[in-house]
Amino acid sequence: MEKDAMMREVPLGDFPGGGAQPHFLIAGPCVIESEQIVLDTAFQLAEIAQSVGFPYLFKSSYDKANRSSIHSYRGPGIQEGLTILQKVKERVGVPVLTDIHSVEEVRQAAQVVDVVQIPAFLCRQTDLLVAAAETGKTVNVKKGQFLSPWDMSNVVKKLEESGTRRIVLTERGFSFGYNNLAVDMRALPVLKGLGYPVIFDVTHSVQLPGGGGTHSSGQREFIAPLARAAAAAGCDGFFMEVHPNPDKALSDGPTMVPLNKLKALLEELKQICQVSGKGSNVTL
Repeated sequence: MEKDAMMREVPLGDFPGGGAQPHFLIAGPCVIESEQIVLDTAFQLAEIAQSVGFPYLFKSSYDKANRSSIHSYRGPGIQEGLTILQKVKERVGVPVLTDIHSVEEVRQAAQVVDVVQIPAFLCRQTDLLVAAAETGKTVNVKKGQFLSPWDMSNVVKKLEESGTRRIVLTERGFSFGYNNLAVDMRALPVLKGLGYPVIFDVTHSVQLPGGGGTHSSGQREFIAPLARAAAAAGCDGFFMEVHPNPDKALSDGPTMVPLNKLKALLEELKQICQVSGKGSNVTL
């Protein structure tokens, strides 16, 4: 791993991420359920993140395009969703991130959000990557559940050759048999070796894809131990889906962090981050 690669910083709205910068947090409800839930949650998340000392981006999706069932709630759609995300920026005063699913959405979403996110299932879609790069926004790419961490070098090259080095990479586990994911912590230093900040997606890593038949299930009890492991392994930031009442959430409830449990988890992670930094300097 090259020293220069470890030191690269990428703008994340109003603060930089990666390099020697503090660990940061991306968090919010999985999908936009209502303007009220989004704004209430965003205000509380911003307060919690500030109190613990994590720079913070709000995340929520205006459309969940890959739900297990055609009858599952997908979100309010791009028009209403972006209007709500704009209100988060203006009223809460934090940068926002959302995922995009088609080339047609990219430019419109980039007019509002600070970071555009490529979903894991779409991380190899060349046209989508090119369009995202051309916005000039920072692009967060989630590593596909079907890829090794070193395969993400091809994704990085697509973005770089499309004119951007505002790149962030997210680890969210890999397929491990039917309806299950596993996390290989070796992926974090491998991804960091590609030269960009690396986020650990705490909540999607405990997902059981399609495990509920017509919806995905999950194992919330493993969120904290995996987050602690990622902090010790040297990730630059944490991605968490958070909800005031996950058991009543309209998407990914079993894998979301209850809002009232978040501060304690972040305080624990902060302590580990302060000890481990961004990874060990020991080479064996």
